[in-house]
Amino acid sequence: MTASYLATSFPIGASIWIALICALIALAGAFYLIRMVVGCSPGNEKMRRVAGAIEEGAKAYLNRQLLSVSIIAVIIFFLLGFTRDFFTAFGFLIGATCSMAAGYIGMRVAVISNSRVAQLAASSKEGAARMSFNGGAVTGLLVVGLGLLSVGIFFLLGEQLFGREKAISSLVGLGLGASLISVFARLGGGIFTKAADVGADLVGKLESHWDEDDPRNPATIADNVGDNVGDCAGMAADVFEYVRH
Repeated sequence: MTASYLATSFPIGASIWIALICALIALAGAFYLIRMVVGCSPGNEKMRRVAGAIEEGAKAYLNRQLLSVSIIAVIIFFLLGFTRDFFTAFGFLIGATCSMAAGYIGMRVAVISNSRVAQLAASSKEGAARMSFNGGAVTGLLVVGLGLLSVGIFFLLGEQLFGREKAISSLVGLGLGASLISVFARLGGGIFTKAADVGADLVGKLESHWDEDDPRNPATIADNVGDNVGDCAGMAADVFEYVRH
């Protein structure tokens, strides 16, 4: 469908506000689950030490990735602004920011919940399963909430400033921003986790004959960092792109 067809024939009106309300409910649910996860015991000193090492590595990777992506994002922003228009370029920044936020916050909560799941598993399988579900649900709620919120607000702003047809056609910029983060987060994180996984297996299993994820193997930390940046942050950014489309 073309933007002009949608602008003249599709009843958008109230559906945008319904989407925005659903987005706020999803974000409220995400922050409620974050408080629940953070409020639980992080485990004993050894659990906290291992979880801290994984968290430190994951943050270092994402901070470096954010710096690299930001340089490319600035270039694309000005290219979109001068070749198309700066409202579309503004949408590109919104899409990139929301996609990165969904992945980064979701990964941070997943890392925080790791030791808490281990602590609860010592006394209750049901409690551990509930904690792991709550930690993972944060990412899903953030993806849906930020996706609906970014599209809804951007559309309403564009409709007020430039009209409905222009607002719809400019959504391509928001999708491009989400896709940029998705490519870097998913592929970069995937490459990182596979490299760390292979390194851990080569050193641990083949040379030292250790079991999978043996705590004596320092590469295990890198492997777990890769799992978080690839399977948590990368997947969240990837899913955000699909939600946006």
